[in-house]
Amino acid sequence: MEFNHKSVLFDEAIESLNIDENKIILDGTAGGGGHSREIAKKAKLLIAVDQDPDAIEALNERLGSFKNVLIVRNNFENIKDILKELEIDKIDGLLLDLGVSSFQLDNAERGFSFHRDAELDMRMSKSGLSAKDVVNSYSKEELTDILYRYGEEKFAPRIAQNIVEARQTKPIETTFELVEIIKSAYPKKAMRDSHPARKTFQAIRIEVNAELVRLSHTLDDALDCLNSGGRISVITFHSLEDRIVKERFTKWENPCTCPKEFPVCVCGNKPLGKRPFKSKAPSEAELEDNPRARSSRLRCFEKL
Repeated sequence: MEFNHKSVLFDEAIESLNIDENKIILDGTAGGGGHSREIAKKAKLLIAVDQDPDAIEALNERLGSFKNVLIVRNNFENIKDILKELEIDKIDGLLLDLGVSSFQLDNAERGFSFHRDAELDMRMSKSGLSAKDVVNSYSKEELTDILYRYGEEKFAPRIAQNIVEARQTKPIETTFELVEIIKSAYPKKAMRDSHPARKTFQAIRIEVNAELVRLSHTLDDALDCLNSGGRISVITFHSLEDRIVKERFTKWENPCTCPKEFPVCVCGNKPLGKRPFKSKAPSEAELEDNPRARSSRLRCFEKL
């Protein structure tokens, strides 16, 4: 299956990076090369990073003609190690297009989608802990916790209990097996709002890939790796990711810890940069063309 992915907020993301022919840009989620290809046309050097081996194969095919592109299979969390290995001190921009790609959702065998029957997997890197490991080995308490924290699933205890009971008969091995277990925990009237498995699948995927932990670590490291005037642009797809990015950018822009009643700042903490804009959402035209973009948000921070 060809690695296709519709890059959301495409024009907005490219513009936010403020690219020119003197800048080094790192695309930490290069995927099928949508954003990366456009960056490569404008930048001095593009470092295209992805942890998915299928994405790396696609990137080698689609960006192979560019002389100013370095393709790296790794997780963006390791940005400092990546730059050290490439003997690059600083970069001028970082793009993160978070979440699961269209290719990963549409490729049934990857086990990301609750609409397609496949082996439970959900590993973006195709290695390490899998969704099958999570549902068959985590305790009821652990399952409840990740469904609450990463899925904001109000029926978490019932779903966790049903998972534990089901796996006593046989291991839970496929996406549709898990979907049916989730449905059995849902009141009928609640199933009218959205697919009952959506939040649980999101929570398990985030746990499998340690998405929120890696995002938080990456933001701090990325700021250290930026030249003055460099920018971090992040596209998020749910409130948990967006909250991390928003809070971090806000703190960097206004790090003062003085009580609000103080007339002047005495803590000595100085702004680390500014937000060129607070956030951007997809246009109506983009949403008509790509409904999966509906929850996406773009945020950007420029280092002083």
